[in-house]
Amino acid sequence: MIEAHKQTKAEVTIGVIEVPWEEASRFGIMNTDEVGRIVEFEEKPAKPKSNLASMGIYVFNWRLLKRYLEDDARDIVSSHDFGKNIIPKMLQSEVKLFSYAFEGYWKDVGTIESLWQANMDLLQEEPPFAMNDPSWRIYSVGADLPPHYIAAGATVKSSLVSEGSEIHGTVENSVIFPGVKIGKGARVVNSVVMPFAEIGEGACVDKAIVLQNCEVMPGAKVVSGDGSIVVVPEGEIFLAQTGDKQVG
Repeated sequence: MIEAHKQTKAEVTIGVIEVPWEEASRFGIMNTDEVGRIVEFEEKPAKPKSNLASMGIYVFNWRLLKRYLEDDARDIVSSHDFGKNIIPKMLQSEVKLFSYAFEGYWKDVGTIESLWQANMDLLQEEPPFAMNDPSWRIYSVGADLPPHYIAAGATVKSSLVSEGSEIHGTVENSVIFPGVKIGKGARVVNSVVMPFAEIGEGACVDKAIVLQNCEVMPGAKVVSGDGSIVVVPEGEIFLAQTGDKQVG
């Protein structure tokens, strides 16, 4: 991308990727000419003219960037946002902006569906990118917890289980974050369970995102009646007196 920036003698280069047309209105859309120069930028347009979405990855000539940021900082009505303010002002001033077409793996996680899918992508037999690629390491904040524990009789299949987790039930095709506790007889399938959530004994979680520190009570069912993704906020889900409480 930097080499392309130099070759085009651009002042700004913006990484773009083709997104499905039905999702284009969720993104900042770049309209370009035949050589890839950006001629128009539309922030989340209702009727997009193209499906080239900004990835939020930029290369700037730093003197230009410094000047525009300082000017924007003095603008009391500005939102101080690249998409809403900086890039449109540059276009208005006919700054030389070029697009850089990216063809690798990229996922926007601005919706529940895309966040869930990004986690599910990691569970493929051949994931779209290698998390342990020594030439492009992925670093994150370490939880500094003991290794995960899988109890006798527990089952884990096609899943990622992070440190500090305790698995006493069944986990299939799911991503389990650090410090999660899954009780005996509980079943977690096609789900994402975030840090330090607890799934009680005999509970069922299917196609859900359980947020951190949430407690799913013993015997509760977190399922969707229409196949959509269930989101469990911080709090508790109880087993109703008349039967299993359905969430979603």
